[in-house]
Amino acid sequence: MPAPFREERIDADGTTIHAAVGGSGDPVLLLHGYPQTHLMWRHVAPALAADHTVVVPDLRGYGASDKPAPDAENRNYAKRAMAADQLAVMRSLGFDRFDLVGHDRGARVSHRLALDHPEAVSRLAVLDIVPTRHVLTHVDLTLARGYFHWFLLSAGGDIPETLLAGAPEFWIRSMIERLLAPGASIEPEVMDHYVRAFSDPATIAATTADYRSGATTDLADDDASHDEGARVTCPVLVLWGEHSFVGRAYEPLAVWREYASDVSGSSVPVGHFLPEEAPDEVLAQLRAFLD
Repeated sequence: MPAPFREERIDADGTTIHAAVGGSGDPVLLLHGYPQTHLMWRHVAPALAADHTVVVPDLRGYGASDKPAPDAENRNYAKRAMAADQLAVMRSLGFDRFDLVGHDRGARVSHRLALDHPEAVSRLAVLDIVPTRHVLTHVDLTLARGYFHWFLLSAGGDIPETLLAGAPEFWIRSMIERLLAPGASIEPEVMDHYVRAFSDPATIAATTADYRSGATTDLADDDASHDEGARVTCPVLVLWGEHSFVGRAYEPLAVWREYASDVSGSSVPVGHFLPEEAPDEVLAQLRAFLD
């Protein structure tokens, strides 16, 4: 990450999380998605750091963070465990309460963090998702085609791991390019970084476990929260890509209002990767929301 960020290795109750930390002021935690690392925030984080303390980690299993071995119960990569990592990171930096912004898988971790630890989250912004429970209880042909990777990566039996290990560069480039808006691109050196990161067998194993947990443990946890009547109580900002699957297939604000009490937001005229395709607009929306 560019200045003013410093790289840190932070112990999160036994799992070491790599994070870039910079700026001063009210704390905000930025969580990345798949198939990326904390560098997806490279255009947004430095500007936010002008008046916030910005923490930009790699999720467990991703980037330079620890990659615990997947477990048979699908708990090591449950969003509850990944959220606990990030809470521990923020507490180790001296922040008991903070603003939270997540994209893609990071937004799912953020949702769980806000449910499990409402005292810690002042505001929550989720970028280009609807809740996991809604996705997996509304499956049709359109969803299966648009989110085919959810089902492939959660298959188990070493099937996705073996296939991805055979062609990691093809997988990463094709996954990212198909989700960009027409005409959009990511800098070649950043794309090369993503390819290198996801060519690591430990990352492949961890990130497939992330999706396997999504279809099993996370869904069970989300069902339990729903049945208990748990809702996100802090203000929630929802942003989505006009050309993304979320923008085409859902009414994001209506869906989120079933899961949170105070919801606002809008579409952005891009694809899935909002902070990279439209950093200025995302930054403006986040500034208005966080301030």
